Amino acid sequence: MTEQLKQEFKEKEISAAQAAAMVKSGMNVYIGCCTSYARAIADELAKRSEELEDVTIGLSNVFPPMSLLDCANPKAFRFCTYFVGYEDRRALKMGSLDYTSVHLGQVDQWCRHTFHTDIAFLDVSSPDENGYMSHGASGVCMHPFIQEEAKTVVLHVNKFSPYVYGQRTLIHVSEADHVVFADVEKETTPGGVVEEADEEVLSMARFLLDEIPDGGCIQLGIGEVASAVGFGLTGKNDLGCHTELMTDSIMALMKSGVINNSRPKFIPNKSVVGFAFGSKSLYEYLDHNEDMFFGPFPVVNNPMNIAQNDNMISINTAMAIDLFGQIASEGMGTRQFSGTGGQADYVRGAQMAKGGKSFFAFKSTLGKNPDGSPKSRIMPFFPPATIVTTPRSDVQYVVTEYGMVNLKHLTVRDRAKALIDIAHPDCRAELTKQGKELGIL
Repeated sequence: MTEQLKQEFKEKEISAAQAAAMVKSGMNVYIGCCTSYARAIADELAKRSEELEDVTIGLSNVFPPMSLLDCANPKAFRFCTYFVGYEDRRALKMGSLDYTSVHLGQVDQWCRHTFHTDIAFLDVSSPDENGYMSHGASGVCMHPFIQEEAKTVVLHVNKFSPYVYGQRTLIHVSEADHVVFADVEKETTPGGVVEEADEEVLSMARFLLDEIPDGGCIQLGIGEVASAVGFGLTGKNDLGCHTELMTDSIMALMKSGVINNSRPKFIPNKSVVGFAFGSKSLYEYLDHNEDMFFGPFPVVNNPMNIAQNDNMISINTAMAIDLFGQIASEGMGTRQFSGTGGQADYVRGAQMAKGGKSFFAFKSTLGKNPDGSPKSRIMPFFPPATIVTTPRSDVQYVVTEYGMVNLKHLTVRDRAKALIDIAHPDCRAELTKQGKELGIL
């Protein structure tokens, strides 16, 4: 790095406490998403709660602990998000979270029109010799748009943030008003071991694995089924990766050569991802890895871009499905649990692709009813006020541990019958009765 660049960093360097001191009452302050979270600055900001009022915090899917929720004056801060994650969910229960429904492929609209940023605290990697820092494991997906809209940009320079390649992944020191050097390790989740999955999950994985051809391009999410499928693909050849979320299972497939990205057409020879969440090993793997292509959600989640990949396979999960084929993935009744996310982006993109398929995979039950009988995820209809995340006209394959059905071209009657066939055996008679009462059977 040149002496001039070193001097620029030195002139712009402030402490985390000094950065937090810039926040005034009534401001909109962005602090990060998922693993790209300016934790050191946010912790200092929490200490100032008794001095502040009506500060709105922009964030998404932040992992605990979030000190801003446990500060001396809980009314100092409100929160605003486009996807409800771990600590966001706690803020929602406290009544201090405002949620906006948005497809991740359109997250730039949230940055430009919903959350008007006064100060942006952006977690970034260590600088390279030219003074550029990377937006890291999660920031690439949306932070370039936050940067464009913010009146003040403060970089939270963190050696534990991986330096990733792709589109709009970098920010230069000249684009920042201030820099804070604060090394905070990334939040992790276990990478997932398929041997630990239960039989229901393994059954669903087997159905799905049979549908993924050699040369297919995969999108996997987080969770047991996605992990079991990912680690179960070791016998496939020449797979590609175009996914919203980069996981340990995808890393394992890349390391083994199963994913070599020789066939995707959108970005050949690269694993295309929006953000990453996994083990410490995953973040280390991503650092300066030229086999990766990170991009903003409006690029990575654009259905037209997804559809360019032949044999695109999208695998998502859901909280429930009704007998009409509607999918509820973000909450039940008035309870918001997660968000719209990128589900519809990949459902539509995969089906538009040549040879592409989209799947919803989930266990047939979710606990038990008060009388001890299994509570079916396949329902005659949803509780009042339940949000439909994916409409029935977009739903293709549905998988439970009892089978797989393609709903795409079925009549309402045949959809209901097909879904009942893959429900838990103890629930089928009641579902049939309810279907008849609804007049669809």
